[in-house]
Amino acid sequence: MERLGAAGLAFVATALIGSSAEAACGDQAEACKIASGDYEVVLPDTGTETGAAVVFLHGYGGTGNGVLKNTGMVNALTDRGYVVIAPNGLRRAANRGPSWNFFPGWEGRDEVAYFQELLADAAERFDVDPDQTIMAGFSAGAFMVNYLACQAPETFAAYAPVAGGFWRPQPEACAGPIRLHHTHGWTDTVVPLEGRYLRGRTWQQGDIYAGLELWRDTLGCETHAPGRAWSNGENLLRHWNCGEGAEISFTIHPGGHSIPKGWAEEVTTWFEKAAPGQ
Repeated sequence: MERLGAAGLAFVATALIGSSAEAACGDQAEACKIASGDYEVVLPDTGTETGAAVVFLHGYGGTGNGVLKNTGMVNALTDRGYVVIAPNGLRRAANRGPSWNFFPGWEGRDEVAYFQELLADAAERFDVDPDQTIMAGFSAGAFMVNYLACQAPETFAAYAPVAGGFWRPQPEACAGPIRLHHTHGWTDTVVPLEGRYLRGRTWQQGDIYAGLELWRDTLGCETHAPGRAWSNGENLLRHWNCGEGAEISFTIHPGGHSIPKGWAEEVTTWFEKAAPGQ
């Protein structure tokens, strides 16, 4: 999201801020500094390190520390041995909150270079393995996830956007292959499944289903129909296995603009499975 109203920002804050978390860079109290920005990190307990990590991007107006305050999500990830990395977006204008420079033509930080630098730094500081690292994000962070996956799919091992896809006009084509785990709320009104206009029709969020069609075309899926469709409690799931290193998992939950309960367990189980479609 480029800009939310007060109600939307309140909803994002509720989704991303839990009880407490400390900004940290290993044994340092401050965020990890790199040339193009900074990031914050929470490490698993000693003895559970696997080299795996989740890089989770905040929504519009958020911060990395705000992500780490979602202790339910963070603890679920670290309990499974994942390093949790929370990057910080930048303000694109003095009157706007921190966000991500994802849309083609915008001026600002080269986000692909930033995330590549972040990964290299985390590998050196914390033994993070890029081949075992998921890039995830919420809302504006999820839009950034999609655009980076489209432009530089080799950067991360898998991509897991929550409540965000592409803006209009969406890319005509993307690079690939990727492993994609997309989660969206059925009643989301901040980023509706069908998209919406922003700032007096200056910008338009894209249709999530159209974005998934682009990914199916990119990955060379044999059919637009999913190979598997099922339910898990109140969640509806679909899966496309499109060849080696190429798959799409799509979960619709009944809630709104939020990270649903159990997301961390679901996405890491998906990431760790032995074979696509399992």
